[in-house]
Amino acid sequence: MDILNSGLNIVIILIGFGMLVFVHELGHFLAAKWAGIRTEGFSIGFGPSICSWRKGIGFRIGSTYEDVRRLTGRLPGELTDDELREAGLGETEYALRWLPLGGFVRMLGQDDVNPAATSENRRSFNRRPIAKRMVVISAGVVMNMIFAGLLFLVAFSIGVRFESPIIGQVEPGSPAATAKATNASSLGIDVIGLQPGDRVLDVDGTTITTFGDLQIETAMGRPDVDLHLKVEREGIKDPLEFVMRPRREPVSRLMGIGIMPASSTRLLSADDFPMLPSILGRAGLTDQGIVSGMTLSTIGGAKVWNYESYKQLSRSSDGRPMETVWVEFDEEGRGTDQTRTATLEASPQWQQLVSPGASSWADGLLGLTPLVQLASVPPDSPNRGLLEAGDIILRIGNHQAPRMLTFRETILEHGGSDTISMTVLRGDQRVELDARIGETGVFDPRPVLGVSPVYAWDAPLIAQPMRSIEVTSEGSDDPSVVSTPVADLGLLGGSRIVSVDGVAVASWRDLWKQLHAAASASAATVSMVVKPPTPDGASRTVDVPLDADWASQLAALGWEPSLPYYLFEPLFVLKHADGNPVKALLMGMEETASFAVLTYLTIDRLFRGTVKVEHLQGPVGIVHIGSKVADRGFSYLLFFLGLISVNLAVINFLPLPIVDGGLFLYLIYEALKGRPPSIGFQNGAAILGLLLIATAFVVTFYNDIMRIIG
Repeated sequence: MDILNSGLNIVIILIGFGMLVFVHELGHFLAAKWAGIRTEGFSIGFGPSICSWRKGIGFRIGSTYEDVRRLTGRLPGELTDDELREAGLGETEYALRWLPLGGFVRMLGQDDVNPAATSENRRSFNRRPIAKRMVVISAGVVMNMIFAGLLFLVAFSIGVRFESPIIGQVEPGSPAATAKATNASSLGIDVIGLQPGDRVLDVDGTTITTFGDLQIETAMGRPDVDLHLKVEREGIKDPLEFVMRPRREPVSRLMGIGIMPASSTRLLSADDFPMLPSILGRAGLTDQGIVSGMTLSTIGGAKVWNYESYKQLSRSSDGRPMETVWVEFDEEGRGTDQTRTATLEASPQWQQLVSPGASSWADGLLGLTPLVQLASVPPDSPNRGLLEAGDIILRIGNHQAPRMLTFRETILEHGGSDTISMTVLRGDQRVELDARIGETGVFDPRPVLGVSPVYAWDAPLIAQPMRSIEVTSEGSDDPSVVSTPVADLGLLGGSRIVSVDGVAVASWRDLWKQLHAAASASAATVSMVVKPPTPDGASRTVDVPLDADWASQLAALGWEPSLPYYLFEPLFVLKHADGNPVKALLMGMEETASFAVLTYLTIDRLFRGTVKVEHLQGPVGIVHIGSKVADRGFSYLLFFLGLISVNLAVINFLPLPIVDGGLFLYLIYEALKGRPPSIGFQNGAAILGLLLIATAFVVTFYNDIMRIIG
């Protein structure tokens, strides 16, 4: 059924995209008819005709040209207007063609690819007044802009859901986390960094109404130029003002400030996040009947409105089990009266430990991190039946007890091999095996094991200890390297922590409790019994020193949700015209103008280097995104098509050969000089335009495929 739904969505988007092309070409066609230009063809798509229709011939599979030849002995373009009328034939063939990448109107005396194809016929394009030709050339763009406005008008009359401009997560060390509120002193407070729950009101004078607006403003920021944000924070009367400079995000490669949108309390579907069932299982929720699509309604009797409220209740739980109520939804996405009750525990908050020179951090304590565990081995994994969910990685290649980053990097380093030797802990047994290395991606294949790695929190085993980490001090942009408390203790990766201060440890949760208690009591050292990974190794006791800095860091750790924010749907805000058609029209016009400017800004940032070529979308990417958009409802689908219509208009009117903007420039030149550009120049420009379009198609097609299967 999911495949059928996905296929239906793709069909819907293809029809919608075809409608945009139809509207564009209809603009040219109607304007040409108005200008008295002979229109010989109106086509959606390129290449051979799938089917066509012509007055006097009717509907045909393929083209009507041969039918005209059989009736008159000549092709349509060889017949005069009078001869066509006498034969009862229409001058225009309406065709649907095989390559759905655009469309065209064939006018007598006008050929983008062959500028020499002029005509002396009085109804030819080149014989009409320049002003009328300008109207014909620009009519497609105008129609797309009008159509976009209409789509936006209808969408906002219904109401469109967007991600709310409320911050859900702030990346440690990011611009958003380290920026100081410039007006904090006037408010009598000291504020550093944005926080989850903050609502962004304004960026550089632009009102922010959705999280998408915020992402656009940061991604379109000029290089080495600060952004000015106004932020609303609960409990503070006046908006906070921040100044921060965007940096390139490691995953998206776009400019950003290190924030994620706020989440609701409704779980995603397993299709949207395949690891969700295994995470629910590890949290003990699956056995209690909690499945994807349900909504967390109350915790301990308190209403939960969003993920932030879930987080606050988790923090105040002190680790005690929480009684939760979940609401079921029907197939149409409507809440039902059916509810389920489940017990849910909060998770300890971990230190985020950054290895010197690394671009990511590991969760752990005092330089200790858990081993890697496999959450799932999907059906299409090359290691299905060889590796199993629950396996704990004791060795991969030459790396004993690898940390998460080492595990991932080792797989990448073995890209030229078919297998990699591993040792896993499966239950109580050590299993030696040769895992198979597969590939993902077509144009730039990357080696993969086809597994979902997570931290092995339930086993008190340690990965290779971190002897030092990077720390960024407050007010400094440059990190310093400090030694960890376990740096000189000689601990071996794979060792098991038996007890802390005489209390037995059965999981990392137990370890956290004992270290947190010791730090809260201002203990100078912590006594830890550790069993080495060798079968005959004797347990030994080590004293872990806790200086004031490390103790304060541990004591500051609290509790957090056991279900991460990315398992839940975003928190949405509804943009609606409130039944006012004038307001809907104004909203549509505003969105049309805004996205037109944004398209030009994207081109500008492409040349500046803050937007990369790999971010550009082609037809395949548009259809792929659109198929997901269709799941968000009819109004959002209309909004998406309106956005594409604006982009189609703007791209078509760029001053480039072949497209409408370049042809319009030729007409301006002809109006000023009294003659069109030379045929040689137009031929050269046409070849250049074709090369540019072909290059853009190849690049965007490559990007689209890489996003889909990479």
